[in-house]
Amino acid sequence: MSIVTPWEVEGSIDYDKLIQEFGTKRISPALRERLMKETHEKNVMLERDYFFSHRDLDLVLDDYAKGKGFFLYTGRAPSGPMHIGHLIPLVFTKWLQDRFKVNLYVQLPDEEKFLHKREYTWKGVQGYAEENIRDIAAVGFDPDRTFVFKNSEYASNVYPLLMQTAKKVTFSTAKAVFGFTNETNIGMIQYPAYQMVPTFFEKKRCLIPAAIDQDPYWRIQRDIAEGLGFHKTAAIHSKFIPPLQGVHGKMSASVADTAIWLNDGELAVRKKIMKYAFSGGRETVEEHRKLGGNPDVDVSFQWLKMLFEPDEQRLKKIEGEYRSGQMLTGELKQILVDKLNAFLATHRERREKADVEKFMYEGKLAQKMWETTYEA
Repeated sequence: MSIVTPWEVEGSIDYDKLIQEFGTKRISPALRERLMKETHEKNVMLERDYFFSHRDLDLVLDDYAKGKGFFLYTGRAPSGPMHIGHLIPLVFTKWLQDRFKVNLYVQLPDEEKFLHKREYTWKGVQGYAEENIRDIAAVGFDPDRTFVFKNSEYASNVYPLLMQTAKKVTFSTAKAVFGFTNETNIGMIQYPAYQMVPTFFEKKRCLIPAAIDQDPYWRIQRDIAEGLGFHKTAAIHSKFIPPLQGVHGKMSASVADTAIWLNDGELAVRKKIMKYAFSGGRETVEEHRKLGGNPDVDVSFQWLKMLFEPDEQRLKKIEGEYRSGQMLTGELKQILVDKLNAFLATHRERREKADVEKFMYEGKLAQKMWETTYEA
C-alpha cells in the first residue's frame, strides 16, 4: 500500500496509478519532443522520464508560440536542511527559466510545517527558511526574473487576493482533497488557499514544476481560477528521487543517514553511498561476475540515470558493464560518489557567493512585487 499526499509519501509508488487517481496526463513522446524543440536543447530529466506527467503543458507551449508567454511558480516548505531530492526540481525549473526567459516565483510557506507538525517552533522554521533560501539562490536563477518570498513576510501584499481565494474553497472540498479531520487545526485548513495565490501573480498561464505529491493544490486551483478571472494553472510533475535504501518511495529528511544533504562533505557522501545505497549486485563477486547485476533496482544506477550522468553513451556503457558482471557494485557506487561530490562542491561554491537580497528584495521582479498589492 502506498500513500501520496502533499505531507506524506510512503510505500512503493505506482506512477501510472497516480496519473489515473490524480487525473493528470503522461507526457507523450510528441509533447516531450515539442518542449525540447522550443528550448533548442535536450534535457535528461525529460528524456529519461523523470518528469513524466503534466496538466496543460501543451497549452503553455501554445501560449508561448502565440507570444502570450507564461510564468513559473514553485516552492520549498522549510522543514529543515535541504537534501538532493529537494534540489532536483529546482534545477529543472532553472532550465525552463533559462530557455524561455520567463519570470519565476518561489514560495516558502513558512507557516505550513509549523502548523502541520507539533514539534516545530516558529523560530526554528524561520531559521530553516533562511538556510533554504540561500540554497535556492545557489541554483543560479536569473535574479531580475525571480522573486523568492516567505509567506509570513509577503502576506500583507496578497491578503485581499488570499481572502478572495479562500472564499471560493469550501471546507467540504478541502476535506475531500486533503483528508482534513476534526482534529486538523484551522491554520492547516486555511493554508492551501495561500499555496494557490502565486498562480494568480500574473494574468498569463502559470506552469508549476514540482513533484507529483503537490498536485492536489492545483486541482482545487483549477476549479476556482476562471471564476477569479485567471487561467487554470498548468503543471509538470516529477517522480521522487529514490531513497538510498531502495528504488521505491521518496527520500526522507526524517531518515538522516540515508539522505544526501546539500552540506554533506566528500567523506560523508562516500560513506552513505557505500553503506546504504541499495545494490542490484549479487551476493558474491564470483556470482556477480557470472550472472551480472540488475541496474533496474540499483539505486546508484537510478540516480545516475535521473540526472548525474547526462552522457547517454557513457550511461549505456555503465549499464552494459554492470549487467554483464564486468563492473562490480563498489565500482558503480564510486562513479556516483564522484558525480555527487562534484555536483555538491559546485553548489556549495555558488551558495557562498549567492546574493539572497537580489532574489528577495533588490532584483527587478522583487522590487516590482514589493510595490504591488493584489486587490480583491
